[in-house]
Amino acid sequence: MTTTNTDIAPTAKTETDTTPTTQDLDVLVLGATGKTGRRVTRRLRDAGVRVRAASRSGEVTFDWTVPATWEPALTGASAVYLVPPDDPSPVRQFVADAVAAGVHRFVVLSGRGIEQVANGFGQGMAVAEAAVRESGAEWTILRPNNFFQNFDEYLWLAPLRAGRLALPIGVVPEPFIDAEDVAEAAVAALTHDGHTGRVHELSGPQGLTFAEAVATIARASGRTIHYEELTSADYRAELLAEGLPEAVADALGAQFAMHRAGHTADPGDGVRHLLGRAPAAFGPWAERIAAQGTWS
Repeated sequence: MTTTNTDIAPTAKTETDTTPTTQDLDVLVLGATGKTGRRVTRRLRDAGVRVRAASRSGEVTFDWTVPATWEPALTGASAVYLVPPDDPSPVRQFVADAVAAGVHRFVVLSGRGIEQVANGFGQGMAVAEAAVRESGAEWTILRPNNFFQNFDEYLWLAPLRAGRLALPIGVVPEPFIDAEDVAEAAVAALTHDGHTGRVHELSGPQGLTFAEAVATIARASGRTIHYEELTSADYRAELLAEGLPEAVADALGAQFAMHRAGHTADPGDGVRHLLGRAPAAFGPWAERIAAQGTWS
């Protein structure tokens, strides 16, 4: 996929406008205990912004499946960092409720290639993108590649510790991105004008195959860790054997089919547009995380 920094809805502001808007900002951060949400929360608070850190088990109770939790979380909020749920069904109503409550700015965490995915994967992200576009509020959409942190926080951590990561991706490169860069980009879009109506493709500086990424982690950790290429059918069978529901296995299969088609293979320019610098590289990050004993 050709990467872009798409100007969907031009405004009088430009991306070089770095006027801070934090004076009266009160930000509701959804998914505040997640990979990007907790980092966004920390960065906003460091900048002196009032934050409502919301999740099912967070400081502010928020549950997509319990609409009664929405109004207390939204009351008084002027901006929302929107991390969509997998289930798209509550998203449009939440966005409408947020606008009615006085929210005038949304920053949505989506994903690169989301417009190419089928079979149920990413539908929450796709609906969130459409909902904020239609809301009448200011919106910015962030579409990152796979995070570095997928290798050291939950998703692929256990397989790497066990010495084997097996996926159906082939030799298609992935320009993995540091979740810290995603969080910094989100904070910039939340707290500064000039980003309204824009879709930012966020990636690292270069593509690595998954085999190369695993080899980098193995060298950094001093361990023998293998990458194994699976067929789509074998991958699905392994997921089901691990106890994942069929719907989840099918959605993950759809995600990797999108990656294999190359829709997320080229580096994006969103980090440089939003932050004025190059994104973090995978190798130094892997060295730093390995030094903490994460993969030992």
